Amino acid sequence: MNLPQFSAAKLSRFLPMMVWAKAYTRADLSNDGLAALIVTIMLIPQSLAYALLAGMPPEAGIYASIVPIIAYAIFGSSRVLAVGPVAVVSLMTAAALGKVAETGTADYATAALTLAALSGAMLLAMGLLRMGFIANFLSHPVIAGFITASGILIAAGQTGSLLGIGMKGASLPELLHGILGKLSDFNWRTALIGGLSLAFLFWVRRRMKATLLNFGAGPVLADVLTKSGPVFAVAASTLTVWGLGWAEKGLAVVGSIPAALPPLSLPGLSPNLLAELALPALLISIVGFVESVSVAQTLAARKRQRILPDQELIGLGAANLAAGFTGGFPVTGGFARSVVNADAGAETPAAGIFTAFGLAFAGLALTPLLFFLPKATLAATIIVAVLGLVDLSILRRAFGYSRADFAAVAGTVFVTLIFGVEAGISTGVLVSIGLHLWRSSRPHVAEVGLVAGTEHFRNILRHKVVTNPAVVTLRIDESLYFANTRFLEDLVLERTANAPDLRHVILMCSAVNEIDMTALETLEGLNHQLKDRGITLHMSEVKGPVMDRLKRTNFLWQMTGQVYLSQYEAYTALTARR
Repeated sequence: MNLPQFSAAKLSRFLPMMVWAKAYTRADLSNDGLAALIVTIMLIPQSLAYALLAGMPPEAGIYASIVPIIAYAIFGSSRVLAVGPVAVVSLMTAAALGKVAETGTADYATAALTLAALSGAMLLAMGLLRMGFIANFLSHPVIAGFITASGILIAAGQTGSLLGIGMKGASLPELLHGILGKLSDFNWRTALIGGLSLAFLFWVRRRMKATLLNFGAGPVLADVLTKSGPVFAVAASTLTVWGLGWAEKGLAVVGSIPAALPPLSLPGLSPNLLAELALPALLISIVGFVESVSVAQTLAARKRQRILPDQELIGLGAANLAAGFTGGFPVTGGFARSVVNADAGAETPAAGIFTAFGLAFAGLALTPLLFFLPKATLAATIIVAVLGLVDLSILRRAFGYSRADFAAVAGTVFVTLIFGVEAGISTGVLVSIGLHLWRSSRPHVAEVGLVAGTEHFRNILRHKVVTNPAVVTLRIDESLYFANTRFLEDLVLERTANAPDLRHVILMCSAVNEIDMTALETLEGLNHQLKDRGITLHMSEVKGPVMDRLKRTNFLWQMTGQVYLSQYEAYTALTARR
């Protein structure tokens, strides 16, 4: 009798849609519908722009925003995350695909499908293996530095389309050289359209809502019109180019966009192609997951909801697999679209499904109207969007707080700008892991003394405490494992080297959650070395799980001292000895 209920409960862990769909109300429908309308209006120009950024035809941006967001709504754990093409992942996609195929060719499109499918498979596998913890291995400062540098690269890369000059480059020096080397191709009509679009979009972002409110518009109307700013830019510039006939005078336009729903497509299965795209797919998966989870957790905290990182991997994996089989390219949860979705009142992932329907309608009915859409307008849309990602203040904040974090951020920014996004994120991953290993290999160990009149022990360098020359207490503030035990051994031996009155060393283990076999062997060796010096080794405040493991060895029997329940008990007992 209970078996079906158990199966349904277990299934709902992998299909979060089963949870929110059961409690769906008319109020949810109303809120989700309004949010979907606002997000759809915003995504039409944004999807086209990010497709061009990825080197794909513009319709691919629409395709990548339809089925993937439905797949995420079924499997994802966030109620408001909006999945689709985003700036950084689109840039990484272009960088990866540019090495295996020529932009605009069938091979390039096939490679994009393969990259999305590979990324989806990797994300799905990591989710099933419960590897959501990998988000912890990329520090926020490093990710912020990478996104900032990527934003600069994207903005610089769009300058060519803004000015009407053809240029390519994967790094800032290459892009700057391309701009300076082709200034002779400058097209004043393109620059005029691009400049006006850029100025208008900046005004929309900073001033439009306040202006509308001052003129008496309601908050909801003002918000909808502000979010529709890019659509106004698209409409005005398209009509201008069509009316003045500037497309025939050298101004680059989007051209014919098929009026169609996402096609069923197959990724390439060539072993060589899979091998070439494996590393880029892994990097895109990691960056996309970290960015997506960060956004989802931030928005979930507003409503005291929970995000499940392992389920997010499954949701994003399903979305990318969907993109790989429906004419798209790699996708993830976007910051801007998710914030707009949340602020517009979305209550459930159904808002994403409604958004997909809205984009499907746009793909069928509106794309033929965009033939004369200037690429300069889309470039302006991208520039305004990505400059919001640029946060150079992270360098100042990191420098003021931690030199190590500053070095990591500055290194990631420098490598990304000079050598490109793949080298930059690879550096970020390696630096993040390297910093973690370096810090954990040098655990904080403090010599502590008794605070007079209490049973508390504090660092002798920070507090006025009572000490005894015959007893030294070292508080270990991290778990002990193979990478940091040598540091502890050297520190203890150095502290006891020139201390003729020293008789007891106490290792205070209140912060030690684990002692691995290498650390155990180090403690055994340390016990013998101290014994040869006439010094007794003791431990205090050893946690239960750690003590359970130690009891399964001979170490406690060989140790010259004993294990005390509390540090105060150890100190009073040993200082009382003669």
